[in-house]
Amino acid sequence: MSTFTGFTQEDFDVFAIDGLDPRMEAIKTVVRPKLEALGHHFSPSLSIATGNEMFFHVAKHARRTVNPPSDTWVAWAADKRGYKKHPHFQVGLWGTHLFVWYAVIYESPVKDQISKAMRANLDEILSLVPANFHWSPDHTLPDSTPQSELGKEGVLKLVDRLAQVKKAEILCGIQIDRHDPILADKDALLTRLDETFAILSKLYRMGQSHS
Repeated sequence: MSTFTGFTQEDFDVFAIDGLDPRMEAIKTVVRPKLEALGHHFSPSLSIATGNEMFFHVAKHARRTVNPPSDTWVAWAADKRGYKKHPHFQVGLWGTHLFVWYAVIYESPVKDQISKAMRANLDEILSLVPANFHWSPDHTLPDSTPQSELGKEGVLKLVDRLAQVKKAEILCGIQIDRHDPILADKDALLTRLDETFAILSKLYRMGQSHS
């Protein structure tokens, strides 16, 4: 098992490589070992923080036949076989930034319950989640909006949409610009991720508190 060493500009540059096969090759050799190292590193602490045994899954991009992936990630969920149907955590890269998410995506059969639980705990969520954390309604797009900009109404809209729209998703977490020096400083980065997961795992637990 390789130890995590932080991220470099080369890791983000893989998304500029043309062609499915060359880009996949670079993702596999350059980025994936780091994501696997993060997977091993955070599984125990996320298991403790959530009260569920968490298993990590590194994105394989197996279904792609033409378009090369524009992002890649490792996800943790309380299921050895997969993460998409479950509330989960992700760390990954776009060409522009690193992201850390608590995510409920469209495959999840429990979106209604999570939406209800989040609605019931909305004030607590807004005081728990720092203003500079981001929210997103779609894991396939790099854009997201800071909570400070969304305000209570904006977050509530995302929460309600999760129950109302079949393809709706909700993600909450942080972005770190690819040029931020913290990415290359593995200890500082792991600490930042730890602090972020400490907050996101509380969000995860709130989403589980449905009757």
